[in-house]
Amino acid sequence: MRFRAKIVDLGCLNHFTRVSNTISKLAKTCTLRLSPDKLYFILSDKVANGGVSMWCELGQGNFFDEFQMEGVAADHNEIYLELTPENLSRALKTAQNAKTVKIKLTNKHCPCLTVAVELPSLSSSSRIVTHDIPVGVIPRKLWTDFREPTVPDFDVSIYLPVLKTMKSVVERMKNISNHVVIEANLKGEMNLKIETDLVCITTHFKDLGNPPWASEDASQDRDSENMAEARIDIKKLLQFLAGQQVNPTKALCNIVHNRIVHFILLHEDVSLQYFIPALS
Repeated sequence: MRFRAKIVDLGCLNHFTRVSNTISKLAKTCTLRLSPDKLYFILSDKVANGGVSMWCELGQGNFFDEFQMEGVAADHNEIYLELTPENLSRALKTAQNAKTVKIKLTNKHCPCLTVAVELPSLSSSSRIVTHDIPVGVIPRKLWTDFREPTVPDFDVSIYLPVLKTMKSVVERMKNISNHVVIEANLKGEMNLKIETDLVCITTHFKDLGNPPWASEDASQDRDSENMAEARIDIKKLLQFLAGQQVNPTKALCNIVHNRIVHFILLHEDVSLQYFIPALS
């Protein structure tokens, strides 16, 4: 089992740093899955138990100048590692204007991802800062726990409003309630609602638009003005909105009525899915 990769391009490095910062805000520990052409950051808290889950996919060719790996076996050419993303994010923060960053799977008392950052220096010799990030190697028999989450048939799919706007609304609501109801319909309308014994506050978003597939699937049996809704933990929603540093070109939300809210952020070379289960 071997893995080594190298980033030289500063734009790619900053982009990879933003992705790892986002992941570190969304998960205390996660699984890093390495395959020859992609990297995945996976959080698979069982949604049934009220946990959120996350699936973030990166094409390695868009980030790394060199990328070599040998998986656990020829027919299973992948590596699954358990990782604290905060440690990776911290290591990359030291690499703001690095000449190169090398990442390698090593064994130093325990398995580690070793991040070697070559910094520019005034003398001819360069300075290299090395971070050893402890990781756990996940055995193959457990890999099936980390498959891509299946998306249940959603009732409504809608484009999200500007995430910064949504975040500032949710931040204010958090002071009043622990739960928020997200509801949306196929006419591009979405509401965020909180209800307590004392107040009921609703923020309306209009003309957001629905992705093309949303109306095709649902138009046969769903009135376009009908709202699908889910009541979710407001802290989990805020964590998702606050952690977001990917600057997506598209941001979507799928709602399975009273069951789950599924967010998708798309960037040219990153896709991030985040699932928050509904509260009963």
